[in-house]
Amino acid sequence: MASGGGAVREVGSRAELDAAVGGARAAAVHFWAAWCEASKQMDEVFAHLAVDFPHALFLRVEAEEQPEISEAYGVTAVPYFVLCKEGKPVDTLEGANPASLANKVAKLAGPANVAQSAAPASLGVAAGPAVLEKVQEMARQNGSSAAESTLKKRLEQLVNSHPVILFMKGNPEEPRCGFSRRVVDILKQEGVEFGSFDILTDNEVREGLKKFSNWPTFPQLYCKGELLGGCDIVIAMHESGELKDVLKEHNIPLTQQGSKIEEPVMSESANEQSPEAIGLTEAQKARLESLTNSNPVMIFIKGSPEEPKCGFSGKVVHILKQEKIPFSSFDILSDDEVRQGLKVLSNWPSYPQVYIKGELVGGSDIVMEMHKSGELKKVLTEKGIIRKESLEDRLEALISSSPVMLFMKGNPDNPRCGFSSKVVNALKGAGISFGSFDILSDEEVRQGLKTYSNWPTFPQLYYKSELMGGCDIVLELEKSGELKSTLSE
Repeated sequence: MASGGGAVREVGSRAELDAAVGGARAAAVHFWAAWCEASKQMDEVFAHLAVDFPHALFLRVEAEEQPEISEAYGVTAVPYFVLCKEGKPVDTLEGANPASLANKVAKLAGPANVAQSAAPASLGVAAGPAVLEKVQEMARQNGSSAAESTLKKRLEQLVNSHPVILFMKGNPEEPRCGFSRRVVDILKQEGVEFGSFDILTDNEVREGLKKFSNWPTFPQLYCKGELLGGCDIVIAMHESGELKDVLKEHNIPLTQQGSKIEEPVMSESANEQSPEAIGLTEAQKARLESLTNSNPVMIFIKGSPEEPKCGFSGKVVHILKQEKIPFSSFDILSDDEVRQGLKVLSNWPSYPQVYIKGELVGGSDIVMEMHKSGELKKVLTEKGIIRKESLEDRLEALISSSPVMLFMKGNPDNPRCGFSSKVVNALKGAGISFGSFDILSDEEVRQGLKTYSNWPTFPQLYYKSELMGGCDIVLELEKSGELKSTLSE
C-alpha cells in the first residue's frame, strides 16, 4: 500500500488520482484554489498533517484546473477535503476548520508520530510560527462571525421574552429620558403588562438593536417579537385607539385599569364617537370599496412600501416583495376617514390590512402564516393574479432583474471560484453596477441556466437579458477597453 512519506503530492488527472487513492490504505485529498486565501491557509495545515501522519497519503487537486475531478467528488467550494479509506471516500470537510480536519485525519489514519492525536499539530503546538499565526488568525475571524451570530440570537430572545417589551433608557419606575417616560405612561394607561430592558446598561444590545430593527433611536416597542415603532408612532396609535386594537388582535390581555385612567386625548373633539357607532354613509362605503378594489392586491399600511412606519406593515411589504407579488398600497396615516372607516367596512380593528380582489385576507399574522405555508402564492395563483411560475419564467425574471446580471459562484464580496472573482474585479474596475446570483445556493437555477443559455459553465454575464458570455469573453472586452461601452449601449 502506498504512503505519503510526509509530503503532499500534486495530482494532475483523474486517472492519477484514482490510481493513488486506490493504492493507499488511507488518503486525504485537498481541493484548493490559488485565489482563495482560506485554501492557502489550510494548505499549510494540510502539509503539516502530512508530516505527522507519514503512513497516510496526502494529495492536492487544484479544483478549477481539474473540473472533471471536482465534478466527480461533488466539489462546489474551496477549501474542500475528501478522506478515503481502502480506495473509497468515507468523509468530507468543507471550509477552513483546522481542528476538525486534524480530528478527521487522526480518525482515518490512526495515531500521529508526534503524539497520540493530531490535535496538537492542528492547533499549532507542533507547527511552525507561520502556521500557528494563520490558525490563530482564522480562529479570530471565526470568533468574530460567531459573536455576531450570538448577538443576533440574544436579540431575538430578548424581543420575544415578553408578549410586549419596551427597550428604553432607564426602567419603568425611573425612566431616564422623556420619550421613554411617555411610552411607559401610555402602556400603563392602556393597562398593558410589559417587560422592559434598560439599553443604558448594555451597549452591545443598544447598538445591536439599532441594526437588528433597522430603527436608529430609542425607545423601541415590540409586540410578539415585531417592532411597533418608537415614541411618535406609539403616541399616534394610542391617540387613535389603534394601539388597543393591535394589542387585542395579538391576544395581549389588558386590565380594566387601563381604560379608566386613559388620558382624554382627542383628535377631533371630546365628544367624538367611534366609527362603529357612527356607521358609514353610502358615499364613504363606495369610496372604501373602490379603494379595496383599485388593485388586485391592495394593502392598507402605515407609511409607504419604501418607508413603512410600523413593524407589522414593514413585514407585510417584505413578504409581498419577497414573493414578487405586484401590489398597490394606501397610507392610512394620510387619511383618517379611510383609516377609521375601513375598520367598520372590514370589521377588522387594526392595520395593516391586505385585500385580494376586494376581499379582506387579514392582517400581518395571517399573511405571515400564509406565506410560511405557501398558501399565499396558491391563493394568488387560484385567483389569476399570478400564474404558476415555470423554471423558464423564474430564470427570465432573474436575468432581467438587473440591466447587468452576473450568475456566479458566491457573491461579489466573497467569490467562490477564480473565474467568478476575475469577472467581479473586471466589472468593478470598469465602474459598472451589476446584480448577482449565487448559483451554489440554488441547484435548480444552476442546472436550468445551462440549458436556457446553452452555455455549460459559470460565471455567466447578461446585459439587458442577453447573454454576453463567460469569464474569457469578459476579460477580452476588458483587455480591449470595450467592457464599459459594451455594457452601456
